[in-house]
Amino acid sequence: MLTFFHSSIIQKFFIASVIVCLFGTAISPLQAAEPHPEKIWDHELKRWLTPDELGHLEIYFTEDEAAKVMFPDSATIRQETLTLTAEQKDFIEQHIGWKFPETSFPVYVGETQGKVDGYAIVQNTIGKHRPITYMVGVDAEGEVSNFEVLVYREARGNEIAKKRFNYQYQGKDARDPIRINRDIINISGATMSVRSASAGVKRVLVLVNEFYLKPLGLGTNTLVAGSNEKGLLESLLGF
Repeated sequence: MLTFFHSSIIQKFFIASVIVCLFGTAISPLQAAEPHPEKIWDHELKRWLTPDELGHLEIYFTEDEAAKVMFPDSATIRQETLTLTAEQKDFIEQHIGWKFPETSFPVYVGETQGKVDGYAIVQNTIGKHRPITYMVGVDAEGEVSNFEVLVYREARGNEIAKKRFNYQYQGKDARDPIRINRDIINISGATMSVRSASAGVKRVLVLVNEFYLKPLGLGTNTLVAGSNEKGLLESLLGF
């Protein structure tokens, strides 16, 4: 004779069997629950960002496509990885004025008949809320030759991908400050994206200067960022 306890067990077993038959595997309450959506508060807008804003994505180039834009006349383009030791990373951070998490960077080198035409390094720096992926081209003399956004993930501020803004970086070298209100004109409503891109351009210039040009007897001597610049950039970029 079945007791109430046995009957309850059989009912639960039957329900579990039905779930397995329908879905192929048992689903726990934790697995079945939908994950909590990410919430980001925008202090300027004074509201939570919408799902559309959080999922915003503009893809302009792949890395390979951008490299071809950087070196349109090069016979070959090779890709390598620049990896920093802890000491090298600290050295770069001292010179650009902010700390960063990366220890390696994808580098593209354009060459023609054994001569280096230039270097291009992929960067990922935080804009207002999301990372911006872009490539900075530097010629054989250490000056910015091009700047192209690969992926933009903010709902606002995509003007940094337009030439009417990013032409400002061309001709800059490791000695330039590359700062808003110093040698870069800001975009209204996209200040954080401009600061982020400018900080990345400065990092690329110092990386190329120290690890590609100086070993060849080229490059320039760069100044260590002042303490006021360090605090400002780290607070703005979230590091």
